[in-house]
Amino acid sequence: SSHFFFWLVFVCATMASEQLNAARLFSKSTQSIIYNWKPEPVQRMLDFDYLCKRDTPSVAALVTPGSKKGNTKVFFGTDEKFIAVYGTTADAAQGHPNADVFINYASQRSAFSSSLEALQIPSIRTVVIIAEGVPISDVRKLLAAAKRLGKVIIGPATVGGIQAGSFKIGDTAGTVDNIIACKLYRPGSVGFVSKSGGLSNEMYNILSKTTNGLYEGIAIGGDVYPGSTFLDHVLRFEKIEEVKMIVVLGELGGTNEYGIVEAMKKGEITKPVCAWVSGTCAKMFPTEVQFGHAGAKSGGDNNESAEAKNSALKQAGAFVPESFDTFPAVISACYGDLVEKGVIVVNPCEEEIAPPDVPINYVSAVAEGRVRRATGIVSTICDDRGEEPMYAGTPISELIQQDSSIGDVIALLWFKRRLPKYACKFIEMVLILVADHGPCVSGAHNTIVAARAGKDIVSCLASGLLTIGPRFGGAIDDAARFFKKAVDQRQEADEFVETMKRQGVRIPGIGHRIKTADNQDKRVLLMKQYASDAFPSTRYLSYAIEVEKYTLQKAPNLVLNVDGCIAALFLDLMDSCAAFSNEEMQEIVDIGYLNGLFVLGRSIGLIGHALDQKRLHQPLYRHPWDDV
Repeated sequence: SSHFFFWLVFVCATMASEQLNAARLFSKSTQSIIYNWKPEPVQRMLDFDYLCKRDTPSVAALVTPGSKKGNTKVFFGTDEKFIAVYGTTADAAQGHPNADVFINYASQRSAFSSSLEALQIPSIRTVVIIAEGVPISDVRKLLAAAKRLGKVIIGPATVGGIQAGSFKIGDTAGTVDNIIACKLYRPGSVGFVSKSGGLSNEMYNILSKTTNGLYEGIAIGGDVYPGSTFLDHVLRFEKIEEVKMIVVLGELGGTNEYGIVEAMKKGEITKPVCAWVSGTCAKMFPTEVQFGHAGAKSGGDNNESAEAKNSALKQAGAFVPESFDTFPAVISACYGDLVEKGVIVVNPCEEEIAPPDVPINYVSAVAEGRVRRATGIVSTICDDRGEEPMYAGTPISELIQQDSSIGDVIALLWFKRRLPKYACKFIEMVLILVADHGPCVSGAHNTIVAARAGKDIVSCLASGLLTIGPRFGGAIDDAARFFKKAVDQRQEADEFVETMKRQGVRIPGIGHRIKTADNQDKRVLLMKQYASDAFPSTRYLSYAIEVEKYTLQKAPNLVLNVDGCIAALFLDLMDSCAAFSNEEMQEIVDIGYLNGLFVLGRSIGLIGHALDQKRLHQPLYRHPWDDV
């Protein structure tokens, strides 16, 4: 008989333990899978974890339907951590079998199928449906599946729930500041259930001031047909030892609150219940009125009114105030009675443990004006933060309306100012004249070889551009630098040439492999003619021509070439338009603006060569041995 007694005690204890485990939805080790996740709710959950000093994040995995497996970075306090991202719920559950809460951010259109899939996964115990407006027929199917499988649904149309100091769902309880103010970072003794997430926040604040705080709070959702009822959660609270009192905030419409009434009458609920059903003002309206939630409306049966529900709850033994304004006082009195009876033990000497400071996100801190930091990048030429991009302060729509050219755009983006039309036209002329110089020059050759090797357009262009330098296309800056220095110092042309010779420096912009004084480069002639017709003055070009006259005495091919002519005329452009100071002219030459013109123009030709080779389906190039 003694063996039977111990066996009976063991069976009873086991059953009680199983009931308690079934009653507890969350703990400090609970982890979740978040479907169709949003960054903000995920980070708020992790900030709560840090505030509660959890060892592991409450978010185990994220699901982006149809995506490939990957990771996303999140903050856990000051540390950055990776959270796995899966394409299916099944893969996420298989990879994280300890995650037993499924938080579903899918829209009302796909909430049913994704929630049903989660319910059928053995490791998932609780499914939270955030979306509003899920069809009632779908909710009934989900509830039937949950009942059959022994699962719990919170929602639809819910913000979720929270177990103080342990686990919270998404945006429940709002900001970190609100969580700290409501002392939700550590457990209290109150089990709370409501339909509304917003009113739940208000109640958490009230509970923090009238009791030792919340133990667990659930917002079942505001739709007509919730996945779980007030009674479902109140009965759970009845079985959880840490919950010493229960607070319910109902609303008019529906009959959800009557389940609590019947359970109290049957003695299934023994813990004190403080309750209030909002919506008593509905009697002031002559017709049916919708109060926010889909299920909160007047005009139904008389027993769905707030007055009828409050009366029934009071008759069943709940502590019901005269109005919401006196609800805090009723809760406080109930709590005080439990303290006096020793049901809730309060140590007046025990100090409230301060939670750790949760680091604020940089973006939020900047928005609130709480931090300042030097910018990592400074840009003064373009701003696209308004309704349209601005080029050096000029809206692009203005450029289009004024029939502006690419020369005008270069003037704004390179020189940060408007330039006269003759100057912009010269810039465009330069781009045209340097766009290409045949397939045999080094840049074009490299581009062609890359194209025939099957490389993409960007790679082909880069291959050609990388050859630009002092020996190919890169002499414009140096020519401008030497010509400007000589003119500024009023150095005679012959003296300049001889000085360069003594220093062993070739004069940039002078000399051509083919062209001579008798066979001049057509491009140089075109630029000279344009400058003669359009430029107010050409003192730098005149100096360059004087240098050419002297060098031609030494050899017929020491002519002013394209690079030298562009350099001299660009100096004249800046000098004659009165838009640049001498210091700005020098800076432009030193930085390398003028070679930029060659790079920009020649890119047109290099892209053309790459496209030409691809269009002709040319095979891989191999240089012949007899040329090596």
